Amino acid sequence: MKRSKRFTLLGVLLISILLLAACPAPAAPAQEQAAEPASDMAAAADEVIEIEYWQYNFAARVDAMDQLIAQFEEANPNIKVIHNADIPYAEFRDKIAASVPAGVGPDVATLFYGWQSAWIDSGYLVPLPEDAFPPAMVSEEFSPMVQASFVGGTLYTLPTAVRALALFYNRDLMEAAGLDPNSPPTTLDELQDQAVACTQRDDEGDLVVQGFVADPSAQDHHWFREVLVRQFGGVPYTDDYSQVLYNDDAGLQAWNYLLSFHTELATGDRDLFDGSTNAFVGGHVCFHVDGSFRLGTIANNNPDMNFGVTELPEHNGVKSTFGSYWTHGLTKKAAADQARFDASVKFLQFITSADAGALWVDIVGELPAQLEAGSNPELLADEKLGAFAAGLEYSHATFFADESQQRQAIIDSFDMVVLTDEDPAAALQIAADADQEVLDDFWSSR
Repeated sequence: MKRSKRFTLLGVLLISILLLAACPAPAAPAQEQAAEPASDMAAAADEVIEIEYWQYNFAARVDAMDQLIAQFEEANPNIKVIHNADIPYAEFRDKIAASVPAGVGPDVATLFYGWQSAWIDSGYLVPLPEDAFPPAMVSEEFSPMVQASFVGGTLYTLPTAVRALALFYNRDLMEAAGLDPNSPPTTLDELQDQAVACTQRDDEGDLVVQGFVADPSAQDHHWFREVLVRQFGGVPYTDDYSQVLYNDDAGLQAWNYLLSFHTELATGDRDLFDGSTNAFVGGHVCFHVDGSFRLGTIANNNPDMNFGVTELPEHNGVKSTFGSYWTHGLTKKAAADQARFDASVKFLQFITSADAGALWVDIVGELPAQLEAGSNPELLADEKLGAFAAGLEYSHATFFADESQQRQAIIDSFDMVVLTDEDPAAALQIAADADQEVLDDFWSSR
């Protein structure tokens, strides 16, 4: 299997000598220096080490992990993995907060990559041992977005799978508009042109078919920051994510492009059909930016929909996409016991292997985090998943101090323009100021 070329993730090596200085990470247990007597070693070899893995309850993820655990235990009969996946998503972080500080609960836990800073600050996670997870190996073998798992230059977590954005398109609506459904937009200019061609209104001027709906409350806040800003020649933040940069000239061009679907082209309305995502899934929108996780929604809610997926349109020769992922870390409970820690490390190595990533994509529909599995010709050729897989090599995962507040800053400023006719440059500056305030507050305590 051919291995993909390494690409460097811009802007996601997070700072923090400051972080580590302010909040030292719990150390992994030191190896015993003295040799054990032969009789003790024999007894230890027969002993079954029990570890716990926790994730929130999501049926496909549970199924995939159950299969991985069965494979792991067959290959490692002296390790038993207890799989706790009965916790609802809304309660998951509270359960972790109650268990880990008390020295109970998981040895290996799943978490959203955007939670890492909070979990490190709270002392839930320990660094991954470099001998088992060499930083160079992670950089060479995993999607560039996984660099977000390094905090202050130290690797704390590693994922099995990742997610990316791509352009969804309704083939039937394209054909009805006289467009070639086999030639979806490949550039930002083509997206504008085809969105206009696809848009249909009734005799009273009401939208019947929407060409494209710009909607920062869905995935377009990510599309703006990590894709459009870069394609117009800028970067969204400084490399250490301490300063907002998307309020420069490049950012304003990207901002105006996103706004144009409302302010100039009038190709869509977020308030119709219960939002842009539901509008696309319901068959009312030609083009829609969304993640690989949306494939399951379409399969469940509109299985007969005739749609395709292609890579996000490029601009100025620049390709980019936003990536995110759920990841796995070792807890201080695992670090408290050498045998349990070693077993947890071995389990984490297994569930982050290329084979595990390949199994995960088949069952869950997310993409393998490993470039080897992600570059599988069959996956790249898949008519739905191939576009997402192709984007792994040029993906960017934003570091969020507070994802909900930073997302809301973009949404509020977008609304200022489309609802109250605020000057776009002024609205963008307001978003940047609000975002900067969140970052300043985050870093001030570190």
